[in-house]
Amino acid sequence: MSAARAWVGLGGNTGEPLATLPAAFDALEQLPDTHVLATSRLYRTPAWGLALQPDFINAVALLETELSARALLDRLLGIERAFGRVRRERWGPRILDLDLLLYGDAVIDEPGLRVPHPHLHERAFALVPMVEIDPAVLIPRQCSARQALAALASEGIQAVG
Repeated sequence: MSAARAWVGLGGNTGEPLATLPAAFDALEQLPDTHVLATSRLYRTPAWGLALQPDFINAVALLETELSARALLDRLLGIERAFGRVRRERWGPRILDLDLLLYGDAVIDEPGLRVPHPHLHERAFALVPMVEIDPAVLIPRQCSARQALAALASEGIQAVG
């Protein structure tokens, strides 16, 4: 298998997310057969889904990996657990959330694994840092991340690091 470029969204709004996300970048670098090519700045963003919770700190990492999409997702879930993530409430508060946003130009729709991430085109908090890293990044079978971002309101998203 050849290496794939994978985009991972990071977020958190409990504990110390300004410290958690940089530590999560380091954890991504420790994944087998994987290298972090770029990381975005950290962004403070309003909660999405369940609005009545603390703001999130969000970022994106671009990886080059030999892991399959499924294996990478499994490793991401393992990192979340290592940081203390307990899944309780959809879109609720969390110490760390790692989402596989894109995996090369693959379109995958399997139980528990959908790539591109099904809500990517609706989430300015993921698109802003993606476009920061690569203004030309494309969302397979949809549009460019920049075009998706232009269709969204991105008020309230502030770089913090």
